[in-house]
Amino acid sequence: MMTKLVQLELPEEAVQYVSSRDERDVFARNAMLLYPFIRNETISHGRAAQILGVSKIELIEFYSGMGISYFDLTEDELDEDVRALNKLGSAV
Repeated sequence: MMTKLVQLELPEEAVQYVSSRDERDVFARNAMLLYPFIRNETISHGRAAQILGVSKIELIEFYSGMGISYFDLTEDELDEDVRALNKLGSAV
């Protein structure tokens, strides 16, 4: 994976937390930098995974471990989807 150096303007107190060169810390930082773009649908989980050099499943599992669900449904939307699936299943 090719990399490029960028500068970020951060509060001074934050620098110690984002300066780590540990591979896991770097991955976590980069994954979290990409997450807002997944959330607003600028990029997909699959594209973010490609950028980070991991599989889509690995990225989804990372976000899940951070408490970020892959599925972005409210409970009402999920209930509606279940009702629709049940209706389709009974029509067969």
